[in-house]
Amino acid sequence: MSFESEAGTRGSRQPRGFVLATFNRFAIRRIRSGKKSVAGLDALVLTTVGRKTGERRSTPLGWFPGEDGSWVVVASANGAARNPAWYLNLAAAPDQVAIDVAGEHVEVSAVQLHGEERERAWQTVVSSAPRYAKYRESTDREIPLVKLTRRAA
Repeated sequence: MSFESEAGTRGSRQPRGFVLATFNRFAIRRIRSGKKSVAGLDALVLTTVGRKTGERRSTPLGWFPGEDGSWVVVASANGAARNPAWYLNLAAAPDQVAIDVAGEHVEVSAVQLHGEERERAWQTVVSSAPRYAKYRESTDREIPLVKLTRRAA
């Protein structure tokens, strides 16, 4: 399946600015040093290739267990009308992705979840972290769920 998620017409403000950048730097250092959680969620650092610049971009994200030992991340952007930049980077280069999780660096491939698989994963997300249900109510876009699977060596 491909990456398909249109921007919505309404939603919350997407986080940005100095405070977010400072928090992200702190979270990235914490995760890469082997800490497993940030802000009450299991966390990983997602590294993508910028679709416009070609530069490596790292973003701390909460993750949820996938059905097959994969990691599922949510492109909620705090319920914003538009998808987060990291999602757009994944869509442009889904096989040029890596994560740092629990002190390990892992090369992964990214696939957007659709249909029944997406709904099962969504139920896992909202049962583990109910705040994501509020993000879904904030926007009229379908919040993408992305499965990250370890690439063969």
